[in-house]
Order: sequence, then C-alpha cells, then structure tokens
Amino acid sequence: MSRSERLLDLIQILRRHRRPVSGRTLAEEMGVSIRTLYRDIAMLQGQGAPIEGEAGLGYVLKPGFMLPPLMFTDEEIEAIVLGSRWVAKQPDKRLAAAAADALSKIAAVLPDDLREDLDATTLLVGPNSASGETIDLGIVRQAIRSERKLGFLYRDAGGATSERMVWPFALGFFDKVRVVVAWCEMRQDFRHFRADRMANLAATEIRYPRRRQAMLKEWRATHDESARKTAQEPAGRSLLPESDSGMI
Repeated sequence: MSRSERLLDLIQILRRHRRPVSGRTLAEEMGVSIRTLYRDIAMLQGQGAPIEGEAGLGYVLKPGFMLPPLMFTDEEIEAIVLGSRWVAKQPDKRLAAAAADALSKIAAVLPDDLREDLDATTLLVGPNSASGETIDLGIVRQAIRSERKLGFLYRDAGGATSERMVWPFALGFFDKVRVVVAWCEMRQDFRHFRADRMANLAATEIRYPRRRQAMLKEWRATHDESARKTAQEPAGRSLLPESDSGMI
C-alpha cells in the first residue's frame, strides 16, 4: 500500500469514529506501527485535515471535513487520466480544453509521488474519428444547464430537412457521433438528434416548462420499456423504430 492510500484509509477510519479513538487502536486497524501512525496523523494535520487530539488521549476528525483532491488510489488516477484524455479528444473544443485544464489543476496539488503516477500512466486514447459536426456543442450544454429551448434545422437520413424547436435535457457522447436528447415540440415526444445532422443552431432565452431532471427520468423509463419490448421481438424482425427525422 502506498503512503497516499494509507493516508486515505486513515481519513476514512477516523470518519467512522465519532468519539476520540486511541492511536494504538488506529494503528492496529490499519496494520501499521504506532510510530507510523503518529507520522501519518502529523502529515494529515499539516495538510489541513482538522484532526484533534494527541498521543495518549486519542484522535477525532472534526465533522464537515471535505477530502482535498490529492488522495487517489492508482486506479482512481488511471480513471481520471483516461477520462480526461478521452474528453480532450472530443470535437467539443470548450469541453476538451476544460478537461485538459482540470487535469492540470489536479496535478498541481498532488504529492510528488502521485504526480509522477499521473504523468506515467500507460492508458492511452486512440485517435478520434473524423466528425462532420458544424454546431457548437457548448451552446447545447449551456441550454441544458439553463433549461432553455433550442431551435435548429434537422436533416434526416433521407436528406429531408425540417425546422425544430426542442427542450434539450441530455447529450450523449458516442465514438462517432454526439446525440442531443430532447422533447420535440413538432413531434410532441422525446427524440434523439444527431449533432452532425443539425444546422443553424439558435439558442433562445425561452425557458421550457418542465425541469430537465423530470424529463430525464421520464425518458429513461420510456427507454427502458422500449428496450424490454425490443428484447421480446421475434427473430428476423427489425429492432429499430419506424423512420423519423428526429431519431438516430
């Protein structure tokens, strides 16, 4: 176990105890010597952890302490780096830049040993496939956050174009395409819009009448029911919904 993992475990153990717990009890629970335990306590206190007490009296972690972003296991570091590298290669330029900035901020506060692990991780992201998207996905994400309507022209698989006004509440990222999940005013139903078929994107200041979380919950329930019915379809029958300019 690395020192960083040990310090994280110590924080978690102290959180479980509401009353002061002796150093010897903590050392036994962690499987370390009492001297190592005292050093770890001193290090955490030096990093700002509000641990009260002293040798012979016991220790307690004051409530409300939020763990700073410098305690990660090896797998957590790999997950952070892999996720950030994947986002950094997406066509959403603002989100890609944000991923790179976030990774830099995390690296800046990591201890030296963890910073080395961050730089040396061997999990790589392959090249991204060419994207035909011409819209700014940052506008879509902002509309979702602020629960505002979006207008755009949409081209279906057959090439037909229609004007849409939608209530966006989710954005799906797939290897080759991004998909806007929204309530479509024209169809009066949930629809999935491929970003590479959208054009003339126009943000509005019109707030749609429902909360995005409520729509997301309803969409998931509808999606799950549709998936259940699809699984029961006879062999050889199409598993795709009927053609619709708002569907993938």
